[in-house]
Amino acid sequence: MPNTYTQIHIQFVFVVKYRKALIDKSFKEELYQYISGIVKKNNHKLLAINGVEDHIHLFIGMRPTQSISDLMQDVKGSSSKWINEKKFLKVKFKWQEGYGAFSYSKSHVHNVINYIQNQEEHHKKQSFREEYLAFLKVFDIEYDERYIFKEPE
Repeated sequence: MPNTYTQIHIQFVFVVKYRKALIDKSFKEELYQYISGIVKKNNHKLLAINGVEDHIHLFIGMRPTQSISDLMQDVKGSSSKWINEKKFLKVKFKWQEGYGAFSYSKSHVHNVINYIQNQEEHHKKQSFREEYLAFLKVFDIEYDERYIFKEPE
């Protein structure tokens, strides 16, 4: 789109179905590379990707040529299909329905990248649920408790 100039930074948070710890270290980096390829194929700029066994944080510079929901459908649908085709797991892999998408100004980009890069350390101190509820509170997002990602049973 000629003469279209944007600066849109979005952090996505999405989880494994039922919050199962299925993202194993043995294929984690390969999964991140695959998801990074989806982001790049859709002409967005990858800023950071990381997570732990049950969820991923993805931070991108987003182009206005695609909707957030279309990008997330591509990322989650393609990556779950890829994980299953590669047979990394003995069970069928699925992402939980839904995701979080949080926007940031340019002045916050460095801090968000650092936060995402340190997910393993961060989750030694705070559960995913605590983290996710904090995002919703900071961004003043109304939510229905029934649809918040539950802790694994």
